[in-house]
Amino acid sequence: MPRLCHDFSYYDIDSSEADVRNPNRNVIAVIALCVSAPAAATTAFAGQILAPHRAVYDLDLKDASDRSGISGISGRMVYEFNGSSCEGYTVNFRFVTQIDTKEVSRLTDQQTSTYEDGDGKTFTFVTKSFVDETLDKEVKGTASIADGGAFVALKKPEIQKISLPETRFPTQHMLELLKKADSGESFYETSLFDGSDEADRVMTTTIVIGKKAGSDGNDPELSAAETLVPKQFWPVSIAYFDEQTRAGEGLPEYRIGFKLYRNGVTRDLTMDYGEFSMTGKLVDLTVFDSTDNCSG
Repeated sequence: MPRLCHDFSYYDIDSSEADVRNPNRNVIAVIALCVSAPAAATTAFAGQILAPHRAVYDLDLKDASDRSGISGISGRMVYEFNGSSCEGYTVNFRFVTQIDTKEVSRLTDQQTSTYEDGDGKTFTFVTKSFVDETLDKEVKGTASIADGGAFVALKKPEIQKISLPETRFPTQHMLELLKKADSGESFYETSLFDGSDEADRVMTTTIVIGKKAGSDGNDPELSAAETLVPKQFWPVSIAYFDEQTRAGEGLPEYRIGFKLYRNGVTRDLTMDYGEFSMTGKLVDLTVFDSTDNCSG
């Protein structure tokens, strides 16, 4: 899904227990990965029908080991996607969590806005991270694909130029996933840059796509998802690896699971960070009217 897809390094508990830095890390990319262009637009991959929309998710702690030090997580995530392959794609994202440990309770608030051009060659991002309503960090910059590589020009927290391997940005990453799912592929590997953390690395993503399925009558998200057509979805799991620190077949930094619809909407999120995991349940979905900005 959406890495979201964004800097999640602002939450840092100085504790004798486990390091629980970055509990929210890369959730936006996950969500950004799970949405895409509007239904009327012509996308990079022909045949994909995608919806502009605003999705609201309630967040809760699923599991936590004793080593994590986390006793509770609750919050809300709001994701809004708009744009077209002609004018480009915009994402506005907010991720608010209350995270409790034995020692402290902190309110974290991440606000991210991104723009990706229709060809997936330029990606602009700005993320402001707050802890207990105080600005903790701001990351702002632009990344571009050219000459077989990715090039990042950071403006904040400081002016910096970074060279990275060629990769995909979030919307193109999502379009690729939908194309693979629609063609019946069940496993593939690709890469992603979404501006998260210090905006200085490309992540390798290993993606598993299950068979199409439908919901039963006991599905708690059905009321929020009742406007979705068609009703079937693919169960998807994505593991994220940092190639700078990956050794052999090491464990991923985190995993995301979700139900993916053909129009790019996602629900029933599970975010697994190893020592703890959290869920995101869709509680409200607004699908916007599509405008074909590519005509004329």
